[in-house]
Amino acid sequence: MKVQIIILFTFLFVGFSSAQEEKTENITRKTINAVRAEKAPKIDGILDDEIWKNAPIANDFIELRPNNGKAENPDFKTEVKVAYDDTGIYVSAMMYDKEPSKIGKELTERDNIGNDDFFVLFINGYNDKQQSLELFVTAAGVQADSKITNQNGEDFSWNGIWYSGVKILENGWSVEMKIPYFEMRFPKSEKQQWGINFFRQINRLQTAYTWNHVNNQKGSFLLYDGILNGVENIQTPTRLSFLPYFSSYVNYFDGKTTTNINGGMDVKYGINDAFTLDTTLIPDFGQANFDATVLNLGPFEQQFSEQRSFFNEGTELFNKGNMFYSRRIGGFPSKFPQLAADEEFAENPEKVKLFNATKISGRTKKGLGIGFFNAITEKTEASIRNINTGEIRKEVTEPLANYNVFVLDQRFRENSSVSLINTSVMRSGDFRDANATGVFLDLTNKKNTFSVFGSTEGSWVFENQKQKFGFEGSAGFNQIIKGHQFGAEVFLRDKNYDINDLGFTGQTNYVNYSANYNYRYLQPKGNINQLNYSIKVNNNRRLETDLFADFVIHQNLQITNKKFFNFGGGLMVKPIGTNDIYEPRTFGKYLFIPAMYNPWVFANTDERKKFKIGGFVEFYKYNEDKRITYISEINTRYRFNDHFSIFHTLNYANFNNETGFVGKDATNIFIGRRLRNSVENSVSSQYTFNEKMAINLTFRHYFSEVAYRQFYTLKDNGELNPDTTFAENKDGTFNSWNLDLRYSWWFAPGSQLTLLYRNQAQNFLDVARLSMRDNFDRLFNEPMINNISLRITYFLDYNRAKNWFKKS
Repeated sequence: MKVQIIILFTFLFVGFSSAQEEKTENITRKTINAVRAEKAPKIDGILDDEIWKNAPIANDFIELRPNNGKAENPDFKTEVKVAYDDTGIYVSAMMYDKEPSKIGKELTERDNIGNDDFFVLFINGYNDKQQSLELFVTAAGVQADSKITNQNGEDFSWNGIWYSGVKILENGWSVEMKIPYFEMRFPKSEKQQWGINFFRQINRLQTAYTWNHVNNQKGSFLLYDGILNGVENIQTPTRLSFLPYFSSYVNYFDGKTTTNINGGMDVKYGINDAFTLDTTLIPDFGQANFDATVLNLGPFEQQFSEQRSFFNEGTELFNKGNMFYSRRIGGFPSKFPQLAADEEFAENPEKVKLFNATKISGRTKKGLGIGFFNAITEKTEASIRNINTGEIRKEVTEPLANYNVFVLDQRFRENSSVSLINTSVMRSGDFRDANATGVFLDLTNKKNTFSVFGSTEGSWVFENQKQKFGFEGSAGFNQIIKGHQFGAEVFLRDKNYDINDLGFTGQTNYVNYSANYNYRYLQPKGNINQLNYSIKVNNNRRLETDLFADFVIHQNLQITNKKFFNFGGGLMVKPIGTNDIYEPRTFGKYLFIPAMYNPWVFANTDERKKFKIGGFVEFYKYNEDKRITYISEINTRYRFNDHFSIFHTLNYANFNNETGFVGKDATNIFIGRRLRNSVENSVSSQYTFNEKMAINLTFRHYFSEVAYRQFYTLKDNGELNPDTTFAENKDGTFNSWNLDLRYSWWFAPGSQLTLLYRNQAQNFLDVARLSMRDNFDRLFNEPMINNISLRITYFLDYNRAKNWFKKS
């Protein structure tokens, strides 16, 4: 392992030295002055307010794609103006269009953009070229917003409170926006200077423009911000808001009906213009989207995306380094009770209840980001009944627990950062406690052509009066030369690395060496608008004890032609085979998987058309008789009009003659040869009444079966010996059925009413190769969950409420 650590530091040293040698690139930054509004403009999309008559104009937009750097088409000029007062920033934009009847204006739900022309404001209160608020308004009046950073890209889980209005005109369309200061972060200063840029998409032409030119040859989008001057001597109001909620549920399951009513509140307080406190009191996540569960036969747990808004919004600091997996909070209990032969569960809660959660985050004037997150979950107990006596005993499956994340993130030189992240979980009593700390470096030269990155993380777990320490680290570089990009990385993780209390660990005890090359068209050529080719080579080894794991060559090609037909394919090859150190579920053992090759192709028709179809086919052929895997997917969408669309996805996978773990005893590890099929069928449709109201139907049925043909014992060299002693039935069929019918109404900014009907069923059968009819009969004989819920949230701004009382 010492050799790998020396390689890590060599990567960092060479990269750091190279990054210091470059001279600063001169990037032109346009400037625009904001004017103070004595009277706030009406946010209705009609640009006749007094403030807009003499305000400076941001114009002369530059094409971003497909012809990067070309001056804007005179038929599609864009003009933008900015104003401000003590409550927020105002923006007006006029998008000229010689054929306004062709402007894309499909209605969608908030944060979704369909067949739409749209305008985007990028605004960065720190002017550090590393983060911005990204505020979209479509020509249909739909809002979308995200926080965008150089490290994490766009995060649409954030939902801000801001105002917009649009108007379709005889010569184009116009938009007005107001962004309250309570949604922005900026340092305290008499004269503000903010980063700003404006973006316009003309959907039917698939052409995009920006005000300040964004060079697609190098660097991130945010590096090319313009400058907003003129915001001076603002007296920002108190940043305090409340989001109370009310929810009610009616549940029907297995012949029983239950009801419950909940209430609680989220609170947001601006400690100052740069730092904000968010807290949720008595949270309720009953209307979170369902998880796409699958039949998981692998050695690692399935990882789900976060569906709860509080854990999604404003967490860009806490997600650095991928050490925080918020699904651990309020997830499964950490202990599963052991039952005696004469015992059964009377009740065993699958989820731990969250008491409250709080986060504080912001950034200083000198670029230091500080984040603090804390959550407390309640004690959870299982009720266990003695079958003979009926006596009930209690067993704690999760004690009172505290979850904590602390982040320091220093940005410097407009494109570089160093971060420290610490996570900890403390549980009452003799339950497991854990702590993890990581340091991350991202250093880019001033010409934005070369970057070096690295990290080191440690984990500590305290359980049964014992301590376990684990380590992981990485180092790498990327270099850009016009349309060419090169990179290399080394990554290692020892066998004891464990962040599963508040993170997600996955594979351990390995080192990976990788190198990659990417080529892309910077400008359209011939009949091709975009082309991207990449090749990546990976060499994986087991760390303890050293063992070859696999060698992988992975190629991919993507092309979009002038008619916006997107297609491509690729090839992955493992020419030597794989020593799988995880499938045996035993340290020091491995399962040999023969060499394989995996070609695939994909295609997608023009997104702008009413009917769109796409999909892919991939094929895995192993150097073993009849061992083949086939996976395909087809997805379709039909847009009936600007209000109604329907989507369908069908995925099929067939794994023939694969091998996998089935069990072990004191002397043997048993491997089974199996046939596995899965089908996932999902349908969604949306009818949008207007930009504030929609109804959605989402359906998913997932089916997977596994049938075993032969069992083996695993030899020390990874090969298999036929076995006739293993007698357990491992065949199985898994079904997951979910249907959601949701009505949503954004009746005021930040305020929403949601009515949801949910139907769920799930089963696992210890048989396989059932007919489709028999399988569905058995599924629908299972008890199904039927749930109706109503949730109302109302955004209450302290300053508005204060004015109400003054009027009274």
